[in-house]
Amino acid sequence: MNRLTRSTFVLAATLALSAPAVAEEATPALKDVFADDFRIGVALGEHQILGREPGVLGLVARQFNAVTAENVMKWAELQPVEGDYDWAAADAMVDFAADHEMRVTGHTLLWHQQTPDWVFEDADGNPVSREQLLERLENHIHAVVGRYKDRVRSWDVVNEAVNDDGSMRDTPWYRILGEDYVTEAFRIAAEADPTATLLYNDYSLFLPAKRNGVVRLMKKVQAAGVKVDGVGLQGHYGLGHPEDMQDLADSIAAFAGLGLKSSITELDIAVLPFPSPDHFGADLNVNMALNEQYNPYTEGLPADVAAQQAARYRQVFEVLLAHADDVERVTFWGVHDGHSWKNGWPMAGRTDYPLLFDRQLQPKAAFWSVVGLKGVTPAE
Repeated sequence: MNRLTRSTFVLAATLALSAPAVAEEATPALKDVFADDFRIGVALGEHQILGREPGVLGLVARQFNAVTAENVMKWAELQPVEGDYDWAAADAMVDFAADHEMRVTGHTLLWHQQTPDWVFEDADGNPVSREQLLERLENHIHAVVGRYKDRVRSWDVVNEAVNDDGSMRDTPWYRILGEDYVTEAFRIAAEADPTATLLYNDYSLFLPAKRNGVVRLMKKVQAAGVKVDGVGLQGHYGLGHPEDMQDLADSIAAFAGLGLKSSITELDIAVLPFPSPDHFGADLNVNMALNEQYNPYTEGLPADVAAQQAARYRQVFEVLLAHADDVERVTFWGVHDGHSWKNGWPMAGRTDYPLLFDRQLQPKAAFWSVVGLKGVTPAE
C-alpha cells in the first residue's frame, strides 16, 4: 500500500487508454455501485445549484445520493451583515436534495476563513469580548441549523482548527475564546438540532501529528459531555500524497477508536506538480503567482498521467472499502474538472484535472478505476 504498485498502474493505464466515451444513461451510478458501502456525495457551487450550468444537476441526480454546499452555507454567504441573512441559494440546494432523496451536509458553521470581519469586531473595530463572540456564534448556529432542522441531516460544525503539527491554529476564534471554542460550537449545534450528525472537518488528516491533534481535541469535546459524531477527512490529495495509504487507514481506525465515523468530505486528486514537495493540503492563506512550470497540461490530460491518477484513486478506495464499516460517506469536492477549486489553488489560472468527470461531464479513467473495484467495467 506504500505508493503506486506496478499492477495497479498497469490496470489504470489500460483503463485510461481503452475506456470509451459513455452515454450518460449507460454510465453506472456511483451511488448504486457503492450502495452497500457508503454514501457518495458531491459539492455544488451556487451557479450549479441555481441551474446555470447545463447538464450538471442531471448528472448529480443520477450519480450521487449526498450533497454539500461548496460555499453557499458559509457564514460570509448566509450572514454577510449581522442579522441580515440570504437564504436563497442554500434553500434551493436543500430543495433539490429533497426532490432527489439526497442527504445534505451543511458546510460549515464555524471557520476562520469566509467569515465576515464584523463577527470578531466591535463598533470601533476592536476585538469583541468572549461573551459577545459566543453570543454571535450561538445566534448564527441557531438561525442556520434551526432553519434546516430535519432537512439538513449532518453539519461540518468546526472546520480546520488544527495545524499540521497537531497544535491549535491561531485564529480569531482561538485568540478570543481559547481552545474551548470547538466544544462550545458542538454544544450549540447539538442544542439547535439534537438529531443531526455533527462533524469536525479538516485536511491532511493522514499526517500522524495532525491526526493525533484532532484525536486529542475530540477527546476533549467528548470529556465535556458534548455530542460529536464523526470526523471529516477532506481528502485533498495528489499523485504523491499521502505517500503511504496506511496513514489514511490509521486515521480512520484512530477515529473509530473514539466511536467516531469517518467521512471523506472533500475528495479530489490533483495531477499538477506542487511548488514544494512539502506543500500540500488546503490552506487558503497560500496564494502564489502563476508559474507556467507548474501548469503543464493546458492542452489536455496526458494518458499516462490519467493512469497515475486512476491508480491513486483506486488506492484510496481500496482503503475506504476495507474500512467501510467505519466510513459513512465519500464526497467529491466538485462535479467535474472544470469546476474544481484546484484550478485556482495555490496558483490562480492553472488547469487541473482532479475529479472523476471531465469538463464535458464524461467519466474519466479514474471513474472506471474506482467502480472497477466493485466489478463494474465500461460497456462494450
